[in-house]
Amino acid sequence: MIEFQGVSKTYTRDAFALQNVSLNVNKGELVYLAGPSGAGKSTLLKMIAAIERPSSGRVIVNGQDIGKLKRASVPFLRRNLGLIFQQQRLLNDRSILANTMLPLLVSGASNVQAEQRARAALDKVGLLERARALPLELSGGEQQRVAIARAIVNRPQIILADEPTANLDRAAADKVLDALHAFHSVGVTCMISTHDEQVLDSAGRVIRLEHGNLVEGGA
Repeated sequence: MIEFQGVSKTYTRDAFALQNVSLNVNKGELVYLAGPSGAGKSTLLKMIAAIERPSSGRVIVNGQDIGKLKRASVPFLRRNLGLIFQQQRLLNDRSILANTMLPLLVSGASNVQAEQRARAALDKVGLLERARALPLELSGGEQQRVAIARAIVNRPQIILADEPTANLDRAAADKVLDALHAFHSVGVTCMISTHDEQVLDSAGRVIRLEHGNLVEGGA
């Protein structure tokens, strides 16, 4: 489902964000990206979502070559992706239900359909009873779970989560990870970046990056 073929990303001549990375992720896999800050984890995830393009090599997602993807085709690629970043970018003047409905409304769903599916997504992350609350009325962990609900409301084939448990306490972090694992359990491909070694203790597959180089788990 995801393939990197000798991928490098440079921002200046001497600054490699990624260097000659090759890896495969199969449909339905749960993969953790590990490594310290600056290792290249975020860059790798952004390439899958066509936020960044490779300087060399090929990134293939669902059969599409990201480096050759036309700008007009990017929104169609992302409809199959659920994107979760450290900064949730929730709209603070709208309820968490309205925030979760937004991706569906943008893609042309009716209000009735969008609300029905948003409620189902919030239920999956354990926040349906807070549907009318504003984001600032929630804890950091709850806001991250809203971000997960918003990411999965389009029923994506792939979830990309960039440090989703950063700055959360252990209990809140575990709830976020439990929500992501629940989607993996029904066949969604998940890639989760983290520098939390405790999270990795129970991980099945770990891809480890250091200074932009792949050092573990590329097979």
